[in-house]
Amino acid sequence: MAVLEETTAGGAFAHNQGAAALTAPQGRAQKGRGAIVAWLFFMCALVVLMVLVGGATRLTDSGLSITEWKPVTGAIPPLSEAAWLAEFDKYKQIPEYALVNQGMSLSAFKVIYYWEWGHRLLGRVIGLAFIAPLIYFLVRGFVSARLGAALFGLFILGGAQGALGWYMVQSGLTERVDVSQYRLAAHLGLAILLFAALFWTALAVRNPLAPAARWKGLGLGALVLTIGVYGQIILGAFVAGLRAGHTYTTWPLMDGRFFPEAYFHGGQNIAALFESIAAVQFNHRIGAYMVAAGAVWFYLAARNSELERRARYLLYAVGGQVLLGIVTLVSATPIHLGLAHQGGALIVFAAALYALHGAVHRPAFQ
Repeated sequence: MAVLEETTAGGAFAHNQGAAALTAPQGRAQKGRGAIVAWLFFMCALVVLMVLVGGATRLTDSGLSITEWKPVTGAIPPLSEAAWLAEFDKYKQIPEYALVNQGMSLSAFKVIYYWEWGHRLLGRVIGLAFIAPLIYFLVRGFVSARLGAALFGLFILGGAQGALGWYMVQSGLTERVDVSQYRLAAHLGLAILLFAALFWTALAVRNPLAPAARWKGLGLGALVLTIGVYGQIILGAFVAGLRAGHTYTTWPLMDGRFFPEAYFHGGQNIAALFESIAAVQFNHRIGAYMVAAGAVWFYLAARNSELERRARYLLYAVGGQVLLGIVTLVSATPIHLGLAHQGGALIVFAAALYALHGAVHRPAFQ
């Protein structure tokens, strides 16, 4: 199956000139490109770390330990016993303490507090690690207006992610003992989109390619598969939000059945898809099977083409993630396996993006 149609020499040359301009005028573009690519991939790694720390915060029930949002002064943790007691008193006012952690000691509170504080601090570090090098690259003339505008948009997106995180926390401060699974899914989903934008931009700057402008064949297949991986990650967020990984810890059946009897216990309408423990776990399992089938198809279709290597990476990543997911489930989702599975999801997503990028672009010069 043909991946792409050949571009004309003139069109390829014109696009290559435009792509090279992403990193500013001629001489400086080549000089700054390597540094920009390294920085963008480093930012991708920081976002992955942020997702993992966020996952640990969820698995340790630490996310509601800080009941206020202080973007500046909140960077400093309590420094005295009185300050710690004041923070603890604020925590005692929310339902999670009264209904789940009644009688918690101050030392135990400090543990969950530091998890959430570390998560928020890392968000601030990511912001600084993004804006400071961006200003440097702009001053040195390594970044064109076009790329600079895109990168500034990513900075705004990162800020929105922080605001959405606080919106998520608010859902657990008054009437619930944990955060809304809907807001948790939105928070994770935006983080994954930020990762995708950073990763895609890094690929574009590293090796400018001409867009094929052909959403067919392997290009369309790679797009559908990438969207499927993203959707599967969101389904996983609902599993985490309802702690569904601690229930139905057998595979391949759920409570002795392929389709769980309690699927609609969240209600007889579409809400059951997101509010029933049985439903969210079953949906996540089916999503995994569909992604695995798609990865196999993509590899078979890409054999003997220039995409075979990328398709093989994706197939290996999906296979490893499926196996890890099964082990995590039957082990009742201990923290170390839960975090490994979450990290594996980002590896699969990166592999899907890499395959998609190769499927819809080709070198400007053949």
